Amino acid sequence: MKARPKIISRIIEVLDQCKTFCIVGHMRPDGDCIGSQLALALALLDQGKQVTVWNQDPIPGKYKFLNSQGLWSQPRPGGKFDCVIATDCASYERLGRVGEFIQNRGVFINIDHHVSNPRYADINWVSPRDPSCGELIHRLLKMARWRVTKPIADLLFTAISTDTGSFQYPSTRSGTFHAGADLVTRGADLSRICHEVYQSYPLSRVQLLRHVFGTFRLADKDRIAWFWLRKRDFQRTGSASDDTEGLIDHIRAIEPVVVACVFEELEPDFTRISFRSKSPDVNVSEIAAQFGGGGHPAAAGARVKGNPSVVQRKIIAAIKQALLKAA
Repeated sequence: MKARPKIISRIIEVLDQCKTFCIVGHMRPDGDCIGSQLALALALLDQGKQVTVWNQDPIPGKYKFLNSQGLWSQPRPGGKFDCVIATDCASYERLGRVGEFIQNRGVFINIDHHVSNPRYADINWVSPRDPSCGELIHRLLKMARWRVTKPIADLLFTAISTDTGSFQYPSTRSGTFHAGADLVTRGADLSRICHEVYQSYPLSRVQLLRHVFGTFRLADKDRIAWFWLRKRDFQRTGSASDDTEGLIDHIRAIEPVVVACVFEELEPDFTRISFRSKSPDVNVSEIAAQFGGGGHPAAAGARVKGNPSVVQRKIIAAIKQALLKAA
């Protein structure tokens, strides 16, 4: 066993000392967020701790199988915790309403892998070189010499797999495969995870995908691809925001496309933008940062107020400028 990094030793020390915990994550949770929150919660329960898991939003349908213990819940008043741990949350604001309910706390720990993370907690373990927060939680449990049970292995394998595009994204490292192999050895159910996450979609999502293929647009010699998701599109297809995960990858996969972008209407003058880059020379986290967002070099997002047409023009112009600099 390698010597513990100081930050991990400090976190383990706090985990050993505290009795009551709240594990929180970002709104609109994805597989990495859900897997990291619940895996850490189960590990702490296994150590005899009292654990609450809070998130502003419910678990998307395709990840509900991960919540077999029924730990996932929405925040409520009156919580008092020795320690609050945020996992996979790039900023305090991304906690959403949860932030209002975790003020009565002792130590605040931030475990994350987003390069844009501003280190907002008392103890911050932010490792942008790691492709998923799940890999950090796996390392933490191994360093603490805590049990990685089969349910924890399922959670962490899902976390790592989903944030690496099933081990396909350029951020995937050799250590990522070692972590995945260790989790399979410890009982991660590959067949079930792959079926639930990658091979089982509601019809509503397929209807939404048909909309994407019928409306996406290209620009800048086909190096930029984007589409809009408006409230009326969700109503017409019977879909929900949960169904949008992974849609951007379909236009990102177009051969000449370098940057893909999705505009999602939240309110008439409030738009959520997701970015994906296929080039190491085009850092979409830097593009997102121009609009108050952030993320990873190859995957980022922002929320922008303003007239949708104006927002679109500004975003596309910023992407074009980034492509020009990379040329």
